[in-house]
Amino acid sequence: MCTVVIDVAPSPGAGARLLAVRDEDPDRPWDDLGEWWPDAHPGVIGIRDRRAGGAWLAADPAAGRLAVLLNRADVVDLPQDGARSRGSLALESVAGRSPDGPLPMHGFNLLEVTPEGSRVLSWDGAQLRETAVPAGVHMIAHDDLDDPGTARIEAWLPRFAASAGDAPAGHASAWDERWVAVLAESASLSPDDDRAIVRDNRVHGYPTMSLLFCTAEVASGSLQVSSRVLTDPGHWG
Repeated sequence: MCTVVIDVAPSPGAGARLLAVRDEDPDRPWDDLGEWWPDAHPGVIGIRDRRAGGAWLAADPAAGRLAVLLNRADVVDLPQDGARSRGSLALESVAGRSPDGPLPMHGFNLLEVTPEGSRVLSWDGAQLRETAVPAGVHMIAHDDLDDPGTARIEAWLPRFAASAGDAPAGHASAWDERWVAVLAESASLSPDDDRAIVRDNRVHGYPTMSLLFCTAEVASGSLQVSSRVLTDPGHWG
């Protein structure tokens, strides 16, 4: 039940900025932002899942591509032993190879960001859909882009939009500090509240908790990513 906030620039080729919060089982081993795939994906940086070897977030600064993977529900049953890991999706995406259905995978939203534009590829086990992310501030989690039925989007999208500002590319602190402040504000909610972004999903039947967040800026000739690991999973601080 990860969450991404993205601000797509109005001018073609001007790129986007984003804040991505990762929810995962804290007992599942992983590695913070780094170049973990030097042979298969040289120059690519990302957050690595050690168990499957894939990535939740991946970026290729040289190619100007970034991708973030979010889980979503299936509409059909897929046997667990027949499912391929979704962890390859972000790595393949930044290599220029987007998924094409049908897929032997559980449901996902794959956010793809380049300076030329951003889109979400959504797979529910039956259909692969593409949604262009228009200019402006948007949020996505386990359902559709800007889904008003997702409580955290309904609660916090207006606050992120109001805090986006007009900082020029290359002045990341002018926007990311404001968005991190909104994220900290959202953490005043209980982590099991449906509106929470920093989350403890165990009450909802999932073993996942918010573990870290990343901020990123993708612009023509520039791609920057940073991460911050939460000291206490599911809690701010």
